[in-house]
Amino acid sequence: MQLSESAHAAMHRALALAQTVRGRTSPNPAVGAVILGPDGQLVGEGATSPAGGPHAEVHALREAGERARGATLYVTLEPCSHTGRTPPCTQAIIDAGITRVVYAVDDPDPVASGGARVLRTAGLEVVAGEAEHDARAGALRPWLHALSTGRPFVTWKYAATMDGRVAAADGTSRWISSAVSRADAHRVRGIVDAIMVGSGTVFTDDPSLTVRTPEGELLDHQPLRVVLDRRHRVHVDARVLDNSAETVVLDTAVPRFALKALHDRGVRHLLLEGGPTLAGGFVEARCVDEIICYLAPKLLGAGPSALGDAGISSITDALDLIVEDVTRIGDDIRITARPNWAGGE
Repeated sequence: MQLSESAHAAMHRALALAQTVRGRTSPNPAVGAVILGPDGQLVGEGATSPAGGPHAEVHALREAGERARGATLYVTLEPCSHTGRTPPCTQAIIDAGITRVVYAVDDPDPVASGGARVLRTAGLEVVAGEAEHDARAGALRPWLHALSTGRPFVTWKYAATMDGRVAAADGTSRWISSAVSRADAHRVRGIVDAIMVGSGTVFTDDPSLTVRTPEGELLDHQPLRVVLDRRHRVHVDARVLDNSAETVVLDTAVPRFALKALHDRGVRHLLLEGGPTLAGGFVEARCVDEIICYLAPKLLGAGPSALGDAGISSITDALDLIVEDVTRIGDDIRITARPNWAGGE
């Protein structure tokens, strides 16, 4: 079905709303919803609350009130049809008098799927697949990945010089990237559920792993801080153990074990910020799904590289990357890529 320009705009507004709650809804998906009245005017919109709170559709319906009767709902994910911590969205949609629902992605969760069928049975017109590619590549991406694999979506983020060094020969690394890049890195921290480093990074750099403004103020939302510490090296006075955010210390060096433990805690998007050894282990285990590199216009000539031993010994075994975005950011270049794992994960 050919949708109008206003319908396309409504769905892309819903996609943008979903982005505003990334990192705050897990283990539930980050969803956005928009309601247009019969005259095409915006009457309600919303995004998913943290787990246990109202879903995007309910927020939009509450804002619309009586204006939802005869209206069209645009939502990034098929409305749920089951009772969990909250009642099913399908019933709320039916009760509100919505006559048409347009959604982007079918819900693959066997527990919550089937909403489209329920709505059609109730006499509503349902259109599926609008802006599906954008929705899958956007706020839903980590959740969809975690649902299909049983582990969090992993983004590996690092800053390096143009010759690939993440620190100088004497160990100094502040600051390789520009202030603009560092602010952007905090933006990335703000949309994930957890940030992971190894004990070596804690021992060497004593990072806080918090999300802060450019002025250094803590934001309200703080991801879970995760430290892999098989050798029990993390000191009780380490900044990562302060009260700025919750921290989990895992007594393991095995990525898949750590990822399973985090998935069981509700983590759906993990940001990997550790050093070369940790990154190498995750790459070797084929547990990296996205790479964000801040490339600074500097040369060092010596010092550790971004990636440690990843089990790659020949150029023929090199891991190919698919570049998704290249952006000039301050004096640096931000490159976003995804590994091209042959044969899948």
